[in-house]
Amino acid sequence: MYLKKPLWSEGVEKQMESETETAAATAVGELANSLKKQRVQREITLALRTGLRDARAEFSFLRVRGLRSLLKILRSVAESDSTIHFFCQSQSVPELQVVPVLFQHSFKEDSVDERVTSLDHIFTVDPMRITSPSTDAEAALALRVLEGCCLLHRESAILAHKHKAIKILMNILSTRGALEQGACLDALTSLMLDSSANQLDFEACNGIEEVAELIRDKQVDENLRLRCGEFLLLLIGHVNGRQLSPMATIHEDIRRLLGEKSASLIWAASQFGSTLNPEERLTALHIQARRVLESLDLY
Repeated sequence: MYLKKPLWSEGVEKQMESETETAAATAVGELANSLKKQRVQREITLALRTGLRDARAEFSFLRVRGLRSLLKILRSVAESDSTIHFFCQSQSVPELQVVPVLFQHSFKEDSVDERVTSLDHIFTVDPMRITSPSTDAEAALALRVLEGCCLLHRESAILAHKHKAIKILMNILSTRGALEQGACLDALTSLMLDSSANQLDFEACNGIEEVAELIRDKQVDENLRLRCGEFLLLLIGHVNGRQLSPMATIHEDIRRLLGEKSASLIWAASQFGSTLNPEERLTALHIQARRVLESLDLY
């Protein structure tokens, strides 16, 4: 027997088909996003393992290759919140942690125990393992990687503190060339951001005195002196207004070391919050640092 379809059934069937197609499209979209997320996580994990393997190498040129790879990873990770979140999760896994590798290899200084004191190893089966020292390029890259890790993952600053990061970086600032010194100032800024422990270490190492000495020295490269001015502006701006800051005497220290006029310029620049976009803010920072430098060169 043939029954004629009721007129209202066509609308219901179309609605059901539309809902089914929408649900299917949503499921497919969720599956695609999930697969893409898993792929990105695998790529980040593999890239970290590869970069860290080279960063642990005995030869500096291999460590440089690994550090460049790690720096490239950090720049890619910084492009989205989801990849930043996964990177932060990865740093809880010991074999994927970046900061300890930097201090165990690129920032490692030659110790007396590692020097050749005898020839006994010649007559043994196992050869003596010798690690090439860190080059200027390697140290600068390692500082950039450290800066990126601390900006993306705040717990990296805590890890760095356990390796006496501030003391090591202050030694780099006072002994290395302009390339490493500029990168060192940026790394110091990221290390001390919201880290009372690192701020206390910076004060204990007489960090303000070291930076002031560089910015006062007219024989030092002008770009480096400007970077020192930017560092002081950022430091004062971050510490200013905090009642229980570990660096409570920083204003008096800068006034004593740089003079009243330069200290007043730095203090005034740190009083006003900025509504500028990042590029305009960076330009304003350059201008303020130039003014601080000009105030010093007048005397």
